[in-house]
Amino acid sequence: MTDKKENTERKKFKLTHLPELLLTSAKAWFKDDPFNKAAIIAYYAILSLPALLIIIFNLVGSIWGKEIVEGQILNEISNAIGAETAETIKGMMVNDGSKKTSLFTTIIGIATLLYGSTGVFFQIQNILDTIWDAKPRFKNGVLETVFVRLKSFGFILIIVFLLLISLVLTSLLSTFGENLKNIISSELVNSIFTLDIFISLASIYFVFAAMFKILPNANVPWRAVRIGALLTSILFVVGKYLLAIYFSEVEPGSTYGAAGSIILVMLWVSYTSLILFYGAHFTRAYSIKYLLKQPEKIIE
Repeated sequence: MTDKKENTERKKFKLTHLPELLLTSAKAWFKDDPFNKAAIIAYYAILSLPALLIIIFNLVGSIWGKEIVEGQILNEISNAIGAETAETIKGMMVNDGSKKTSLFTTIIGIATLLYGSTGVFFQIQNILDTIWDAKPRFKNGVLETVFVRLKSFGFILIIVFLLLISLVLTSLLSTFGENLKNIISSELVNSIFTLDIFISLASIYFVFAAMFKILPNANVPWRAVRIGALLTSILFVVGKYLLAIYFSEVEPGSTYGAAGSIILVMLWVSYTSLILFYGAHFTRAYSIKYLLKQPEKIIE
């Protein structure tokens, strides 16, 4: 009877437990060599970025307009890392997307595009599987690789869907707010633009939640996913603005000359990866402490 009561109490999370949970997660995070893994993700991100953005631009752009989507995403990159880096990334996409001429090269190009765009998520899943101590879904290595690549591409489609929703809602709110400036009070207009910011934050939250739930080969409980994604989103947004200030003041990319833009992208991806890994460790720690057991591993 006493054991049942203790187990019931153990499931209740209190805000006073947060410091201990953060510390436990930090210890596991630091022990897991996060900086080396973040460097790996940054390397694969550079290789995957042109293909990934081309797919996003084409899929979302076919619905919302390529110029609008390109401008929106490059503007976000410019705000986060700098205008020169955004122009460099745009140039990479133009070069990468202008090589397909014959049917054969088109097929090869599409295959390369799909393989390249999923590379970074393939590596993220491997690292998340290590954090969760998860086993492969298939014993056959080829089937496992194909499955993981397809799942990575499915995750790209989720990002495309969230981006499309975000663009539609943001554009509607922006147009609505501009048209009502001369009709309603400035306070209400500010509320509309605040809602715009909230939509952006919600998109970030859902991306992290999808990563924690879909990518690992483990049945991660939704309750843990929600808490972990919320913390990760907060850390990401705070760090995003701090990095933007740092990049604008210090300009670390200028030290590396022509390669400066690539270095800035790698620094930004490394930071994001560190936050992602910490969020995954926090999600796991929360799951074990308050849901009584480690999520069930998927083994076939």
